[in-house]
Amino acid sequence: MDERYRFVSLAVQPDANIAELCRRFEISRKTGYKLLNRYRAEGRAGVAERSRRPKSIPHQVSSEVTCL
Repeated sequence: MDERYRFVSLAVQPDANIAELCRRFEISRKTGYKLLNRYRAEGRAGVAERSRRPKSIPHQVSSEVTCL
């Protein structure tokens, strides 16, 4: 998280070159802009690690069926 925060703190500078920062931090530009947009929308909490688990799994078997 510290690396992400360092990236966005440098990226929000008025004369920041986002492409160069992405190369320096070894991330894609897509990821760099995603982090920057999250930081602008949510502040420091926006660069925190997020779960990749899906919110729902439609084909998951219910717990009652599992118990049977």
